[in-house]
Order: sequence, then structure tokens, then C-alpha cells
Amino acid sequence: MKTNGYYFLMCILTMTALSAVVSSCSQMSERRVNGQEAAVRYVKTKTVEMYGEEERATFPGKIKAASDVSLAFRVAGPIRSIAVKEGSLVRRGQVLASLDTRDYELQLAATEAEYNRIKAEADRVIELHASGSVTDNDYDKAVFGLRQITAKLDAHRNELADTRLTAPFDGYVQKRFFENGETVGAGMPVVSMIDAGAPEVVINIPSSEYIRQERFDTYSCTVDIYPNKIFSLDLLGITRKANMNQLYTVRLKMRPDDAPLPPPGMVTMVEIRYKQAQAELVSIPYSALFENDGTSSVWIYNPATQTVSVRKIHLSEIRTNGTVVVSNGLQAGDIVVSAGVHSLHEGEKVRLLPATPDSNAGGLL
Repeated sequence: MKTNGYYFLMCILTMTALSAVVSSCSQMSERRVNGQEAAVRYVKTKTVEMYGEEERATFPGKIKAASDVSLAFRVAGPIRSIAVKEGSLVRRGQVLASLDTRDYELQLAATEAEYNRIKAEADRVIELHASGSVTDNDYDKAVFGLRQITAKLDAHRNELADTRLTAPFDGYVQKRFFENGETVGAGMPVVSMIDAGAPEVVINIPSSEYIRQERFDTYSCTVDIYPNKIFSLDLLGITRKANMNQLYTVRLKMRPDDAPLPPPGMVTMVEIRYKQAQAELVSIPYSALFENDGTSSVWIYNPATQTVSVRKIHLSEIRTNGTVVVSNGLQAGDIVVSAGVHSLHEGEKVRLLPATPDSNAGGLL
């Protein structure tokens, strides 16, 4: 019985304090405008929220290397050495393999000797032509001959340089197709490697999602080996032609700053979030509604000017939890007055009720 009396006393004290707060909040503070005292009303506001869950879709995908290439020599010859092993990390420009260069060195030496001879002759003809001692025909032959031997010299220099196979990017060696001493032809794959950079994610979407691609907003994925970690993705492209299963391929790129990143070959689940449609439903408290010229309306609060303005809205649904669903006239983020709406007027300056302090559990005091 003592307990019940104590509880009743606390209820009385709480209700008394609450009434005092409400009474004080309902009073109007005073401000001076043009030398006269003008009333500034306190109001309670609510930020407009989206109604319903955000639209999203999930698809299985696979992680792939950003680049997966097979490298080959541009010239033929016996392999002198393969300098890397499978799984090795290599840097861009690092030598992966090289051919026996003896034949290409001899070829280049012969071409250089021929170039020096022709160039010396061409220089003399060009000098004589300047003084009018040789015909234009002889001059043209000398110039064209010099150009021809210069091109041949550059080609043989390139062939010698092509006896070295270098990494086109930072990556990992996947496979060696030949060993030292074996002879390879030009264009025959010798080493395969994958990019060490941020991998890609590939998914396939049905036509029902493909036609809505303009509404795709953000992309993310999860991988089992990294629980509770969400990787952000950037869209690289969507194929315009369906595959045999009538699915469209979407390529996405992982972000380097999400390290550690999962390696290529793993399975992932990709989530696509959609942009909100133009006419999205929003939710507001029922207490924010009032009738204006026979139309449902609300007061919109402008934080910059601390004033309110009326806005007509279209109701979609009145819910049992004290809220209403609005289909037109409001968007998420708008601020509406949720209490005291019947005593305001257009352009009136107002003040917001103080927020309930964290120490006031339940908002009773």
C-alpha cells in the first residue's frame, strides 16, 4: 500500500511539473520591432521523413582482377631466362623474361653500319644540292634513301628491345607457359599476370532491372571472409546486349581505400540502391495538418528566416499510429510545424521549443 501511495505521489508531481513546462512554453516571448513589442510564438516542429523502406536489390557476383593478361614476346627466339615464379609480386616495368639476343645484336650492328654509310653519302648530296652542284633527282634519292635506312635502323633497335618482356602494371604472376631454353614464336603467351590494384566485381541483372538503370544510385558488396564489412563500389559499365540467359552484365570497381580488399575469384553479394522517385511518399504527424481554403495544408518552417509559410498538400493515407502519408507537396527534409498550427499566420516569425535534454528520460520533466 505504501508503494502505491508513493507511486501516486510521484505521478502528481510529474503531472504538475509537466503542466508548468507546457504552460511556460505556450507563453510568448517578447521582441522589439520598430520600437514596439511584438509577440514571438513558440512552436514544435518535425522533419519530414520518407514513408516506406528504401528500394534496393541484391545480386550474386564474382570478384575479378582489374586486368588479367597473357604476355608474349613480339619477336621469336630461344628463351634465355624467365625471372619470375608463379605467385610473384612484380612491379610495372620489371623484366619478366628475356630471349637470346645474339642474332638481334648482329642484325642491329649490320644495320647501323649500313646507316652510317648511307647517311654520310646523303649528307654530301644534300650539301652539294644546296650549292646547286647536284640535280633535284639525286637529292630526292639521297633523302629517301636516308629515311628508309633510318626506319630500318629503328625497327631493328625495337626488335632488340623486344627481347625483354616487362610487366605492364603492378601485379602478380599467375602462370608460366615456358621454361628457360625453350624457343617461342612471336605472340606466343609466355607469362600471365593479374593487376594488383583494386579488383572489379561482375554481376548479371535481368531486363526488369536493366530498364531501370537510370535509377541506380549507389553500389556496395559483402564478402563472407570479411564479416560486418561493406565494400563501396563504383559503376564501370553495363553491357547493352543480353547474354544467352537474357541477363545484362554489370561491371563495378572496388575502391582502394577499402583495404584490405578480397582477392579475385571470390563470390560476393552486391546490393544496388535506387534513387528515390520524383513523387515519393512522405510521413508527417497528424497534428501538423490543418484546413486552408478547404484543402489540407501544413506550416513549413524556414530555419534561415525563422518564419512559417503555408503549403497545400495531398494526403494519401491516414495511419493509426498518429501519422499521415503525403503523396504531393512535401519532400523528405522539409520541416513542418507539428503543434499549435491553428494559431499561426503566413510569414509569422516563431521560435522552436527547446529540445528535450538527455537527462529527462521519457520527456516527463
